[in-house]
Amino acid sequence: MSTKKSNKTLKIVQVALFAILIFCISNIAIAESRVIKVKSENKNLSKQINEIKNTNQKLNEENQKLQSSIDEKKSSYEEKMKNVKIAYLTFDDGPSKNTLDILKTLKEYNVKATFFVNGHEELTPLYKKIAEEGHALANHTYSHNYKTIYSSVNNFENDIKKLDNFLTQITGKEPTHVFRFPGGSNNTVSRKYGGKTIMKDIIKQMDKEGYVYFDWNVDSTDASAFRQNKDKIVSSVINQSKHTNKAVVLMHDLNPKTTTVQALPEIINGLKAQGFVFDVISKNSPQTQFIKVNNLK
Repeated sequence: MSTKKSNKTLKIVQVALFAILIFCISNIAIAESRVIKVKSENKNLSKQINEIKNTNQKLNEENQKLQSSIDEKKSSYEEKMKNVKIAYLTFDDGPSKNTLDILKTLKEYNVKATFFVNGHEELTPLYKKIAEEGHALANHTYSHNYKTIYSSVNNFENDIKKLDNFLTQITGKEPTHVFRFPGGSNNTVSRKYGGKTIMKDIIKQMDKEGYVYFDWNVDSTDASAFRQNKDKIVSSVINQSKHTNKAVVLMHDLNPKTTTVQALPEIINGLKAQGFVFDVISKNSPQTQFIKVNNLK
């Protein structure tokens, strides 16, 4: 009886071991199948990654070629532009009773100009007309009051932004962020109100705010007298312009400056005879500055 039980138990154990063995073999087979599947997926994934790498490499090579072509064309364009003679006619302090006559002459000669204006609330239609005829409205401070604007950096910035808001309300256009200092960036009158470093301090702050300022390299001399001789204005502009390819011409749009208006046709013809074309000033224009911003950084 004991032997039969022992044999029966042995058979049960054998059957159980066989079942376990079958189970293990089955699991091993499943695991091997999964490993093979994963390896196959990894192989396909590696293939896809290599294809992506190759594609990226080709794109990078094409981008490099394209960038090289762009850089070459840009360099060529900049080199050509250095030799292009461009005149920027600028009128400070307006608008005034002369503005319409100035606009009439500019339209007649198909020339665009830049008006560095102040805030004259009673003349709002003139700002709108300047903008509508394709000229640039640039900032010359709202008040043009040296004592106010040059007493502190904050005062100057507030005065500039006041005019920006004023012009935007009239024209509906965003500010150009182009301005000109009353008296130019090298004026010394400002020291009386804000100290020796006031101009440099203002320049740094306005540059930080994203503004670009422009002085001039051709002086019409119309500010040297209450009403300058017309021929003197013409000869000053024409003679000074001979020494530059980028002529930023300083003129004034004030009530007494009737001779500036009279001189304008001869100035335009004289500059054209020298090979100049005309453009308006923007933030991207070649910068004419008495105090270079980069030298202050």
